[in-house]
Amino acid sequence: SRCSIDESAMPKQIVTSASAPTSGATPGQAESPLAQAVRFGNMLFVSGVGAVDPATGDVVDGDITAQTRLALDNLMSVLAAAGATTKNIVNVRVTLRDVADFPRFNETFREYLAGEKVTRTCIGAIPNRAGINVQIDCIAMFD
Repeated sequence: SRCSIDESAMPKQIVTSASAPTSGATPGQAESPLAQAVRFGNMLFVSGVGAVDPATGDVVDGDITAQTRLALDNLMSVLAAAGATTKNIVNVRVTLRDVADFPRFNETFREYLAGEKVTRTCIGAIPNRAGINVQIDCIAMFD
């Protein structure tokens, strides 16, 4: 039998927060095809965010603790724009430029989660944008 999906039943919704940087934005380049987040049904997919000043689009210098705080602030702003909080997060993916930063990253991450349990993958790799030492994305669910 042939399977079909009624796309009108679950439209994809683009979520945008003015309090977070635009995903994939490179100054002087064409408009990004990326959304800060996409909600589809009861699922929310938040694009990777780093230590980027939402007002200027510039990478903010700082140690891993400061960069993690700003990345998580940006992530929380996008979640809030979708009507979500840390209670809605089910999965987090983290990229650390330097895996030696993990203990300090994890301490800050733990503070932000404030006891919420999530699944997480944390890898060492090189984020695409110079100066970004931590990049975080997540998947959140609604009832």
